[in-house]
Amino acid sequence: MSEVRVRGAAILSPEQIREAARVAPGTPLARVDTDGAERRVAQLAPVERVDVSRSWPSAVVVTVTERRPIAVVPQDKAFGLLDREGVLFQVVGTRPAGLPLLRLPSPGPSDPTTQAALRVLSALSPELRSQLGTLEAESVTRIRLELAKGRSVVWGDAEASDKKSRTATLLLGRPGAVIDVSAPDFPVMR
Repeated sequence: MSEVRVRGAAILSPEQIREAARVAPGTPLARVDTDGAERRVAQLAPVERVDVSRSWPSAVVVTVTERRPIAVVPQDKAFGLLDREGVLFQVVGTRPAGLPLLRLPSPGPSDPTTQAALRVLSALSPELRSQLGTLEAESVTRIRLELAKGRSVVWGDAEASDKKSRTATLLLGRPGAVIDVSAPDFPVMR
């Protein structure tokens, strides 16, 4: 084996991926442990999926699919990027445009509050999403949307999020600073 080719990397450098793969130069191509290389590269936080294959006569190809951010969480004076599974995979100094801010007690893929917040985020209508400033989830049952112009939506839990989204969207045109859709069949405007 004389070469390790890397495809699909944007966040990570090809060198970072080669280092993680740990494929020793000079190893006969048939003896390269592709499964082991995949496991090692998969441990890099920005990597969602990885495939390591042989390219005869003398190369190993590492193809990565990196995670895509769908929201940010505050991290001291920076922002952590979260993917659709709740994995915090990169910290950046400035908040990327177009990504909603999530305030969560313990962001992560195994945190029930994070998962509830992501379910709500995925259910938002384009109108709600365009006005969303912050989604705050104190717990799985205390989710709130902070919208533009000082308005907010009391969401409650993530159950019936599609219905809550439709109801809140319909009520956006009505006066009031607070839209409470925690019981979507009986919404309240204040």
